[in-house]
Amino acid sequence: MARYNGPKTKISRIFGEPILGNGKWLGKNSNPPGQHGEKRKRKTLGEYALQLREKQKAKYTYGILEKQFRKTFEEAARRKGVTGENLIKLLEARLDNTVFRMGIAPSRPAARQLVSHKHIEVNGEVVNIPSYQLKTGDVITIKEASKENSSISSVVRAKNPKFGWIDFNETTFTGTFITYPERESVPENIKEQLIVELYSK
Repeated sequence: MARYNGPKTKISRIFGEPILGNGKWLGKNSNPPGQHGEKRKRKTLGEYALQLREKQKAKYTYGILEKQFRKTFEEAARRKGVTGENLIKLLEARLDNTVFRMGIAPSRPAARQLVSHKHIEVNGEVVNIPSYQLKTGDVITIKEASKENSSISSVVRAKNPKFGWIDFNETTFTGTFITYPERESVPENIKEQLIVELYSK
């Protein structure tokens, strides 16, 4: 699957939830995409289809391609603990996702662009790899020269208090990855066990 750059509402309609945005149009047209929309007769999804759908949802949510997603899953399987929960923890520990969670960027794609364009530092060093895996105690900040860029500083907002595994000071544009989050703290509606079952076939 190439990186998706098409209509976000179309993807939201496939899954019936706003996974690629605020979903403000989802209520007006929440039917699945297709020529006949609501009138089209749709079969009940089988076990494999449900598992595949959940994996696709996770990939769209975090903006990851298949090869990288599989590598992340394999790393989650190698670690101690529940594989599904480990997968969510690793996805949340990505640098682009953390920049988004901190409030430095309004969306994950925007956060990915900030990282790719070398506006973000980790522990004082510029990191331009969106998939960079953060470790406990890592300090993330906007590069000093980029703090003067109004297009970057103007969108910075206070961190959502729900995300207790990260800390962020919107005055200094500096945050800390405190720890890996517990699954119940991550708000994404992803049934990770279905993904585990899919890759276990």
